[in-house]
Amino acid sequence: MLAYILRRLISIPFLLLGVASVSFLLSQMTKGDPLAALVPERMMSNPEIVAAVKAEWGLDQPLPIRYVRYLGNLLQGDMGTSFSTRRPVALDIAERLPATLELVIAAMIIGTFMGLALGLLSARFRGTIVDSVARIFALLGSSLPVFWSGLILLYVLSVQLRIVPGTGRLPPRVQPPPDVTGFYTIDALLAGNFPLFLQVLSHLALPAFVLGWAVTGIITRLVRSSLVEGLSLDYARTARAKGAPERIVLIRHALPNAMIPLLTILGFTFAYLITGAVLTEAIFSWPGIGSYAVRAAASLDYPAIGGVTIVGAVAFLLANLVTDIAYAWANPRIKVH
Repeated sequence: MLAYILRRLISIPFLLLGVASVSFLLSQMTKGDPLAALVPERMMSNPEIVAAVKAEWGLDQPLPIRYVRYLGNLLQGDMGTSFSTRRPVALDIAERLPATLELVIAAMIIGTFMGLALGLLSARFRGTIVDSVARIFALLGSSLPVFWSGLILLYVLSVQLRIVPGTGRLPPRVQPPPDVTGFYTIDALLAGNFPLFLQVLSHLALPAFVLGWAVTGIITRLVRSSLVEGLSLDYARTARAKGAPERIVLIRHALPNAMIPLLTILGFTFAYLITGAVLTEAIFSWPGIGSYAVRAAASLDYPAIGGVTIVGAVAFLLANLVTDIAYAWANPRIKVH
């Protein structure tokens, strides 16, 4: 196992190099002009200013030279400077990544617990009204567009009923806790400010539920199908023959076997949500890397686009590695090579 992990870790830098190369070349093939984000529109007609800006940002260099320079800087941990914010991309991402991770982790917790509960209920009472309701709820979660469900729930629960607060991580005039981890929930607890912690949770609840609802749909269907199949196998029939109640057969015998395919879904869903929570962050004004990526794409901010792409690639590669290790841990019959 240790040798396998080391081989996978050694391969990650080479895979990231390929991802960075493809991202750079694709961004250079776009027809848009990044100068629109660097030069005011009224100055675009001044050739001297345009030439000076191109020289400052290296846009006057041939593509191979820019590519080599980009990779050289990347190997030193420099993702470049954002055209829009005029700050290092690595710094922008480092400031926004905790907000995205906090949202994604909360969404995964909500989605996993709801998905497991609904999957168990659906399998236990298959063919009944409980099964139908659970499957409909799961189908809605995985079928409804996030921007639609997010807007509807925000309007109903926040605007009309005022059950939950509006957008953002905190109310407008409330100061965030002292920055220790970047996670407002953890930082508020570390500061001993429990009322602030409750405010953070109240702002986190709705966007995390909206994002987690889609995860719930996937997990519910997967758990249900795995459990229904497991309950018809020999080990389940043997347990029933020994007098085990159906709930014991379901939880102690069928559920552990259903967890193995679930690990793959959880790993890749978590990696996808890190850069894929774009619509949720946009609807709820969540200052994560998803909203950062949207602004970067709209302004053809090549360094920022490349930085977000690399973060997404790292998330997927690490999720793949952790999933494979969890596979081997959950099922000793699986061998890694």
